[in-house]
Amino acid sequence: MRPLLSLTLFFLLSSSLMGQSKPGLEITHLSGNFYVYTTYSLYKDAYVSANCMYLVTNKGVVLFDTPWDPDEYQPLLDSIQKRHQQKVIMVIATHSHEDRAGGIGFYNKKGLKTYTSNKTDQILKLAGKARARHTFKSDTTFSAGQYRFQAYYAGEGHTKDNIVIWFEKERILYGGCLVKSTEATGLGFTGEANLAEWPKTIRKLQQKFPDPAYIITGHDGWSGTRSLDHTLELLEAN
Repeated sequence: MRPLLSLTLFFLLSSSLMGQSKPGLEITHLSGNFYVYTTYSLYKDAYVSANCMYLVTNKGVVLFDTPWDPDEYQPLLDSIQKRHQQKVIMVIATHSHEDRAGGIGFYNKKGLKTYTSNKTDQILKLAGKARARHTFKSDTTFSAGQYRFQAYYAGEGHTKDNIVIWFEKERILYGGCLVKSTEATGLGFTGEANLAEWPKTIRKLQQKFPDPAYIITGHDGWSGTRSLDHTLELLEAN
């Protein structure tokens, strides 16, 4: 009976997935020269979105995290070139997971300047995964063309190495997977999470960046500015 049961489950799963088509790359204008790009990957038998961001500067384009879908590594570059007549010059990954740092090896081969924090670099090194060409300490301020932004580490949460990116002048907080969408009904993957420290980390973000105009979450919808509060609510309910 077991082989028959396994075969039945296989066909049920296959039929379910055959009814789905993987969504392609989506690019949404956020504000000014800021854009959110979304790719998809299969997670728990469904295609799940991953939101990342890019910034167009007068010196080139900066990517914040890499596509979750490897099939979109090159199309993203092509889309940016076609839309903005600009090349990507820098890639910053906010933690070590595939939906953030999975494309580092690809973009290294393209000759781009890739960056991760020292914490992320050590995790990638231990896992034998592609590492960025450059690393930085926590709370580093970057300049790219006419823009300045801060890579900030508030503490452990979704992972031990999760950082956020803050644009003070524009009041944009790129939270990545540390911050849950208001659409989220759960915490998602917590296999490397620190559930005890996560609420403290979110409160640090609220104190340091009290009035963001935009908060970009790692998954699901990102409109609205209640995602930090909602993340705390999910953690308290866990």
